[in-house]
Amino acid sequence: MMEFDENKPIYIQIADNISDKILRGEWKQGSRIPSVREWGAQIGVNPNTVARSYEILSDRKLIFKQRGVGFFVTNDAVDVIKKSERVKFLEDELPAFRSRAEYLGIDLLEVLKR
Repeated sequence: MMEFDENKPIYIQIADNISDKILRGEWKQGSRIPSVREWGAQIGVNPNTVARSYEILSDRKLIFKQRGVGFFVTNDAVDVIKKSERVKFLEDELPAFRSRAEYLGIDLLEVLKR
């Protein structure tokens, strides 16, 4: 069962969780992933919600459907995820971190040394 943040749509959280699994190597590139119904049952979510997540992942070119067989992780999924996560980190997370560090009087070089 997944624990969900009520401030973010569940289908987005599922898609993000799957992206993390791919990035960590839990779901290998080229491998078959659980069906919509299987994954929904495992995480305790309606299959329609999982289907919406899979649609997002398909649109991002992280997974693809092979008719009659199931969904698979694309061969370049890790590179695609890293590229988008780098952009998100540099544009969203790093500026907030930097601002907070400056507010607290933390030298960024000190952070890098730790």
